[in-house]
Amino acid sequence: MTGRVSSGAGSDPRAELAAARRAELAAARQAELAAAQRALVASLVDGADPPPGFDPHRLAVARTALARKRAGEVARHWPLLAASLGDAWPAAFVRWATGRRPAGGLSDGWDFARALAADNRLPGLAMAELAGREVGWCYDGASVPRRRRLPAVRRLPGGWAVQVGGRVRTFGGVAACGRIGPWI
Repeated sequence: MTGRVSSGAGSDPRAELAAARRAELAAARQAELAAAQRALVASLVDGADPPPGFDPHRLAVARTALARKRAGEVARHWPLLAASLGDAWPAAFVRWATGRRPAGGLSDGWDFARALAADNRLPGLAMAELAGREVGWCYDGASVPRRRRLPAVRRLPGGWAVQVGGRVRTFGGVAACGRIGPWI
């Protein structure tokens, strides 16, 4: 005999019961931790009430930092939109993004540009950038943007944005240079 406890008919029922209790406690702790993590993410991203045990001021600082980081990501995907809003860019985007879940820089910028366009507050170059995206990509506001396969045309103030064969060109209007940029 080696002195080991076998898992067969002769095993100790108290040891098995203790192991089952430890497993139940571990599962309960994992569920509790997952709920706390969900509450923390909801507080940081959606603006929900701070979870118990967290300093509301520090959460507000972290929420602001995350929103500015998100604005920077959107600015990388939508440079003309960010540049046309100038110094007002971060604050305007953060106001719009508060309470909205992040969908990625391209999608967030697209939704923000569409919201500004709907309020007639989208500057000219940003309007050209949005028109270029609209003709070059398909985006319904819910799914991931994907490149267009068929030709498309969008109206610009005083001109047109046209996509044929994957190339976007503008004619007249605010972006009369013929091309909006290499990022489209």
